[in-house]
Amino acid sequence: MSAKEDILKKIQILITNHFKTPEEAFLFFDEDANGKLSKSEIKNLLKEAEISGFIRGIVSSKLIEGYDKDGDELINWAEFQAAINEISN
Repeated sequence: MSAKEDILKKIQILITNHFKTPEEAFLFFDEDANGKLSKSEIKNLLKEAEISGFIRGIVSSKLIEGYDKDGDELINWAEFQAAINEISN
């Protein structure tokens, strides 16, 4: 299992074990309720998913880089759903 797969698996476990739906998880981590996850909000998600503090900043940047389709450096609900769909496959 690659590092990316390992991280995505941990995120999936967090969402499955602590939230009824992926949307509930998204709303929980969207601390400012603007409908988008910022880098710091993604870091909080990664912390809850037990991703090492050492790599949280790198991983949050890579997640934004990989899933931010509109280029605003934030993850909106549709982009979050795309990530969740990739995890589920």
